[in-house]
Amino acid sequence: MSAREKYDKLLDRLESLEKVAIAFSGGVDSTLLLKASYDALGDNVIAITANSAVFPEGENNEAKEFCKAYGIRQLTIDYDVMSVPNFCDNPSNRCYHCKKNLMSIMRNVALENGIQTVAEGSNIDDTKDYRPGFKAVEELGIISPLKEVGLTKKEIRNLSREMNLPTWDKPSYACLATRIPFGDNITIDKLRKIEEAEDFLHKMGFLQARARVHDNLCRIEIETEKFERIIDEDVRCKIVSRLKEIGFEFVSLDLQGYVMGSFKADMN
Repeated sequence: MSAREKYDKLLDRLESLEKVAIAFSGGVDSTLLLKASYDALGDNVIAITANSAVFPEGENNEAKEFCKAYGIRQLTIDYDVMSVPNFCDNPSNRCYHCKKNLMSIMRNVALENGIQTVAEGSNIDDTKDYRPGFKAVEELGIISPLKEVGLTKKEIRNLSREMNLPTWDKPSYACLATRIPFGDNITIDKLRKIEEAEDFLHKMGFLQARARVHDNLCRIEIETEKFERIIDEDVRCKIVSRLKEIGFEFVSLDLQGYVMGSFKADMN
């Protein structure tokens, strides 16, 4: 089945819902899902976005701008993730606890607005990864339409480009807590440092970058093809200087390069 056929199937699935609330982060997947939902249902779709310490302010701003540009109703909730039981202890199923709490809140917000169904943007490729949050999604009856119709990440990007969506080439993203090894306590200070470090790396042109935290050391992951640029004397010195200003004592470059979910890979 072609990507376009899967997309048509997605529209049919969404039309059958009559009303839907989309858990909207502003990322590649949830943006396509929201646009498809709006095309299928018009004003019978709302976007729900969470303000949280694990999501950079810039991501929320982009989500807000998208909804404004397309005239989609957006509800924003303040989500105190640090108060979620078991979250700060950072167990290997941390995502389950966070997702269960967050999606429960979003489901209640949807119900308060007369909407029975909440959808989130996981795609079929996500099933190949360690995603304890899926269990929470299933337990709460949240649907994953992109996954249901079999859309891959590549197909979602290609469709987004055809539809002129601003996220078609947006780098992959995950919550800031994923930069902290399982078992290491999550604190607001660590999340702040990660956000500031990655924001600076992005401004320096390293769009697909991670600032992994190991106590007072920041381990930078970037795409290997960007290695030559990052070791340029001027660029290297600027990065080291800024990350030390942020609060890291040591700054290192991971020679393996960017690896999605590298801390999860360490579990295998």
